[in-house]
Amino acid sequence: MNQDRVNGTIDEVVGNTKRQFGKLTGNTGTQVKGAAQELKGKAENTLGKTKDAIHNAQTGPVLVERRDDGTGTL
Repeated sequence: MNQDRVNGTIDEVVGNTKRQFGKLTGNTGTQVKGAAQELKGKAENTLGKTKDAIHNAQTGPVLVERRDDGTGTL
């Protein structure tokens, strides 16, 4: 997990809390700000997942070379 995913998760949670608080109090401005922060968090989280996937693809699994005799080597 990278910093983008951590920040994204935090923004999602805080944004959702703000949005719910705004809904509870009838404050449309807080609802909108919360929804925007939640959306920003989802975008950051997606960016982090993409970076993780690229990193995992680059460092991927160790490939085994198959020989004619059926043995494998690393």
